[in-house]
Amino acid sequence: MAQTLKFGNGNFATKAGSTLCYDDQNGNFKPIPMDFTRASTATRVNKEGLIEVVTNDRPRIDYTDTSDGVLLLENASTNRFLYSEDLTQFNLSSSGTGASNPVVTSNYGVSPDGTQNADRVQLDAGTDASGNSRITETFTIFATTETISVYLKSNDGQEHTIDIIQSNSPQNTATVTSEWQRFSFTNVNGSPDKYGIGLTGSNGETADILAWGFQLEQNSVASSYIPSQGSATTRVAETASGAGNSEVFNDSEGVLFADIAANANDGLSRNITISDGTSSNRVFLKFSSTSNLLEATVVSSGVVAMQETYSISDATLYSKLILKYKQNDFSFWVNGFEVGTDSSGNAPTGLDVLDLDSGIAVNDFYGKTKEIGYYNTILTDLELETLTSYRSWESMVNELNLNIIYNG
Repeated sequence: MAQTLKFGNGNFATKAGSTLCYDDQNGNFKPIPMDFTRASTATRVNKEGLIEVVTNDRPRIDYTDTSDGVLLLENASTNRFLYSEDLTQFNLSSSGTGASNPVVTSNYGVSPDGTQNADRVQLDAGTDASGNSRITETFTIFATTETISVYLKSNDGQEHTIDIIQSNSPQNTATVTSEWQRFSFTNVNGSPDKYGIGLTGSNGETADILAWGFQLEQNSVASSYIPSQGSATTRVAETASGAGNSEVFNDSEGVLFADIAANANDGLSRNITISDGTSSNRVFLKFSSTSNLLEATVVSSGVVAMQETYSISDATLYSKLILKYKQNDFSFWVNGFEVGTDSSGNAPTGLDVLDLDSGIAVNDFYGKTKEIGYYNTILTDLELETLTSYRSWESMVNELNLNIIYNG
């Protein structure tokens, strides 16, 4: 078998405007660059586990949930908190007998970006059962679905139950411990009002915590952190496309492999495509707009030659997908199993480019890419099973976000 394109699998190289695919057959390395755009800064979690800002048009290799890194692509989003890290700019309030306004001390502790810029917040909800102490920001516009997120950590070694304030009332609670955690909660059909954190309780309920990185966005999930300093701040949508040529891809037969996860189940299609630059000839793997539905499709001269779908439990967990194509011989593999076949249809023609979209600059792949591979000949069922299976019990459990139960 000849693998003519590799991307990722712990081997990433980037620069402004580009990330690198490559061919290393016979020990000879050939670069296959992929174009990248993002007309704004963005953040990532680096290999040391710290949040850092990435400059315009530079791809993000993110290490949030894997030590090997992933290419992170996201849609546009805006953080509507004006001061995401400066809590002295927030509104301080309290109500109830004995309650007092929060006390904010700037730059008291080390934040998730590794610098001493996390603010200390001391809350005292007083002695009334309905008493509260809150730190919030007021918004005059709202969206149907909004997600608030914030990093919180206990400052006194005690565990605290902190209110998440949305639309001026506690909508959820966060259990704050001595470790930094990012909490996020989605509010549907919100109203323009106060958003932030607070404490509710009785019998002299108090809390001493560190807070950093407030974010409010019109999304169904929290996206990567968007710092703001005095105004609502937008991270622009990202694209990755244009890798390869006709020497890399084979019209008559081949295999497209991807180890990927979606950012959210939010009704968007997310495609990885090899095409002739049009919608007439292409092979693609995608997360469907239908929640938790995978799809593998081959189009030849404008005619769908193969289309198979497969439901999974959670599209935000990593899945290993393969699409094999050859005239009258198509198959779709997911996580070690053959889940669809088709024995009738033509192979596409003119394949010459890999795009992390539908091949026509729509349905961008907003998600996390661990690895992409392309083989210019079809593989045996055993090889396809091996490629889409896990190499160890631990790696399978970790990628499926499960907990190992130890006996004895």
